[in-house]
Amino acid sequence: MSAKYYTQFLLADTAGRRRVREYSGVVEVNQPVTPAVDPRDIERLLARNLACEVGQVKLIDWSRLH
Repeated sequence: MSAKYYTQFLLADTAGRRRVREYSGVVEVNQPVTPAVDPRDIERLLARNLACEVGQVKLIDWSRLH
């Protein structure tokens, strides 16, 4: 069962220009995430789906939509 989450995160530029962009929106995952999930796990999930390094993603907010 999939679950939708509102997320807000920062994404650092890979070109070494130290530019950081902020993104927000709805993310759908295949299975609901437990409430006690480590924010670093969410950052890894976002990085994998955005095809970037984990260190480039900084989670600001993550909350399940009902």
